[in-house]
Amino acid sequence: MESDPLMARARSLWESLAGVPVSFASAGGPTVVTAPASALAPPGWVGIVLLGDSALATAPTDDVARTVRRALTGLPAPSLTRPGEVARVWPVTEVLGPATLAYLSADDFHPASPGSAEADRLPADHGDLLRLLASVSEEDAGECGLDEITSPAFVVRDGAAVVAAAGYGDWPGDTAHLCVLTAPRVRGRGLARQVASAATAHALAAGRLPQWRARPAASRRVAGALGFRESGSQLSVRGTQSPTIS
Repeated sequence: MESDPLMARARSLWESLAGVPVSFASAGGPTVVTAPASALAPPGWVGIVLLGDSALATAPTDDVARTVRRALTGLPAPSLTRPGEVARVWPVTEVLGPATLAYLSADDFHPASPGSAEADRLPADHGDLLRLLASVSEEDAGECGLDEITSPAFVVRDGAAVVAAAGYGDWPGDTAHLCVLTAPRVRGRGLARQVASAATAHALAAGRLPQWRARPAASRRVAGALGFRESGSQLSVRGTQSPTIS
């Protein structure tokens, strides 16, 4: 039985996102299942989620699931979301990630100190928020996920322009998936922490489990400053049918 309530909620979330009845493996390699509608990865990809020392993987077909199961069984748990280690046992052709997964309990939350500019609240579809998204690179816009939030947006302005914003999307299991974006010209001023703190407080007040998924080190530092605990990682891959024979 999972003794860590935060980890138990996180695993329950990703089990539900698999789209088929499944549980994280307790030992002996990842649980690998066929799940064409899995939300662990894009359609047609293999999704691998590692939480603590247990992993879950979904594959689009039975053949791919068998291949992935043979390839990944025997890999140490930390290697399961490392692209180089996976590619060593299974010829990988495309990779997304890995992204770190972090979660927060109300007791561990460290709100940001009030800054020189308080975070305002805007509707998720407000034009000023859309203009911030349009002002950054396609990579930054895709990474932040701000266009998918269902909560209000918490923003900081520089003059009339929104230069930092955060909110969250409603995920299963009362999970709040945090999304944060800061304009490049004002990064390094603590604005990401300020708006993320407001969005996180809103999620906790609603009884939700805040989740932070990130690849950039700067984003992970913001999460850590707020009290998020890194609990695992997520990797999506596509590869050939046959595992590499060592």
